[in-house]
Amino acid sequence: MDTPSHLLKPLTLPCGVTVSNRLLKSAMSEGFAHKDHAPNALHEQLYQTFAEGGTGIVITGNVMIDSTALGEPGNVVIEDDRHMTALKRWAKAGQTKESALWVQLNHPGKQAPRFITNDPVAPSAIPLEGTMKRAFKTPRALTDEEIKALVKRFATSAKIVKDAGFSGVQIHAAHGYLMSQFLSPKHNQREAPYGGDLKNRMRFLIEVYEAMREAVGDTFPIGVKMNIDDFIDGGFSKEDANVVMRVLSERGIDLIELSGGSYETPVMMGQSNKEGFFLDSLTAMDQTILAPRVITGGFRSKVVMESVIEKSSAEMIGLARPLVINPDLVNHIQVGSFESMSLPRIRFGVKRLDRKLGPIVGLSAYELAMKRLAKGKTVKISTCGWRVLGHVLIAQGVKAFIRRRPAKHPTR
Repeated sequence: MDTPSHLLKPLTLPCGVTVSNRLLKSAMSEGFAHKDHAPNALHEQLYQTFAEGGTGIVITGNVMIDSTALGEPGNVVIEDDRHMTALKRWAKAGQTKESALWVQLNHPGKQAPRFITNDPVAPSAIPLEGTMKRAFKTPRALTDEEIKALVKRFATSAKIVKDAGFSGVQIHAAHGYLMSQFLSPKHNQREAPYGGDLKNRMRFLIEVYEAMREAVGDTFPIGVKMNIDDFIDGGFSKEDANVVMRVLSERGIDLIELSGGSYETPVMMGQSNKEGFFLDSLTAMDQTILAPRVITGGFRSKVVMESVIEKSSAEMIGLARPLVINPDLVNHIQVGSFESMSLPRIRFGVKRLDRKLGPIVGLSAYELAMKRLAKGKTVKISTCGWRVLGHVLIAQGVKAFIRRRPAKHPTR
């Protein structure tokens, strides 16, 4: 008799909620919302597809807490209850007995493209570096009063998420967005109470979590996505991550998803052919921290994912692109028909273009693929960079690429 997969074991979170298995669909921005920032039928169909695939937790794409601070066009915004009916439809469509749907809440900070906002904000008035200067404006520093107002916004949005019928909420504190900017000593050069040493730099995140907890209660899951490392000189480090994880764990956080990098160092887009982008960094994490952890990035085979869970290196595996290509991946694991998969490499056939445009076009290719899923179509991902580029330019125009141009492209 075959040994049951470690990936299919249930997991009970600190709040008492049990997750059906150890797979989590990590957030991928959809870009489906219209000008009113409400979810629509495309969101419902896409997340129904993910839910029917059996993944234990499915995380939505970036949902913003402020309609004046978008990370990209087409973001859903939850800042009040004006879209409650649409949110309830989305929550209902995206959940089954086996699959829970959590909403990722975010504020972009200075990673709000210049064609979207004229007044980006950040912990300090420090611009992004490299080619990002052309895509993003220099931000102004938030006042302490504005920070406290943002804490209230996050709590309000979390309460609406719960009232709409979603199963949980995730705070986005990774990848160089506002919460990540506060954690970084490079990007946060303000004084106390929200700047200076790590205790003060994490204050915004801790206050947001505690305000959310008060708003949703002790039995509603709250998770956080944070960097295991910024992978940049003077940034948020592995040592910092250990401290923040411990503090959040002691306060009752239900799930910590670990990733890494930012628009300045986009290692989360893939830095090599090695499976599991951050497994080496995971070994430096404090294994005595009680909060369950998710490790996300670069997983493609059952045997590697199994080994992570078996060794208790992490309690869940986060997947993104593999679940777009194969939304039924967890169902296939259950019947023993999945071992590994490869992801298509999108190329222009010109090394310079492959290096500079490859990751940008790659993101766009998967957004197009999600839109096909949302329309009930079969996923098709072209490996021809020119073809993907043409489709995106027709659908969204040049601005689709301006918003996501990374300063450096990791070696693939």
